[in-house]
Amino acid sequence: MKADRSRWGAELALIAAVSLGQSAIYAIVRLVDISTRGPISDAQAKLNTSESIRPLFDLLYQLLGIGFAVVPVALAMWLMARDKDTAPSTPSLRTRMGWPGNLRGWLVHILWGAGLFAVIGVGTLGVYFLGRTLGITAQIMPNNLNAYWWTVPVLILHAIKNGVLEEVLLLGYATDRLHKMRISPWVAIISLALFRGSYHLYQGIGPFVGNVLMGLLFGYLYFFGPRSIRGSVMPFVWAHTFIDVVGFTAPGILHAVDA
Repeated sequence: MKADRSRWGAELALIAAVSLGQSAIYAIVRLVDISTRGPISDAQAKLNTSESIRPLFDLLYQLLGIGFAVVPVALAMWLMARDKDTAPSTPSLRTRMGWPGNLRGWLVHILWGAGLFAVIGVGTLGVYFLGRTLGITAQIMPNNLNAYWWTVPVLILHAIKNGVLEEVLLLGYATDRLHKMRISPWVAIISLALFRGSYHLYQGIGPFVGNVLMGLLFGYLYFFGPRSIRGSVMPFVWAHTFIDVVGFTAPGILHAVDA
């Protein structure tokens, strides 16, 4: 049993190291960097930046970045699917991810995602405003791409990538491995919420707090929410995607808070 727990822990650490864990380390170093230069509020956190002044190559770089970013998701799901090789009684990947088996189920998950988006979207603006007021949040600039015909579709793809990467790895994969390690749901909820906040530290303390709160809400609903979404990843993928789509394609919302 101890050997199994070590195996799951090592696997979880390796997946983190090539994905969100790597981002967390860079975010911590970035926070130390900007906080030792001057006030955090004077710093800028630029998202979705152009990679080339040549439109075609910029598009290619964007698509490559999005594609390779979700490889850890594919790897995590492949590892979960392989569990049946050693434990045939293991539920299917679809069951553990909570993917609906009919159209009604998918619609329910989309509606839950929209509702969570509304709640968290308002909360995000409030936390951002408070963080900027207190001087503990950098100025977030969500769209730094040049204006091309493909800019909005690429921003939407970035939003989908973020939703899939974070929610599948945290709520789908990580909770599964923590369960195998006999970690209690509340310990999993709190630890994953803190981890979620850590890779946003490059934006300052405010976004860290906001994302921890978001992680606590998502984790609670995932483990203890209504039966229609309990143990299902997709409502949270939808919610995260909706939040980022609006944030990336309507940056004026955050600029209005800064004004």
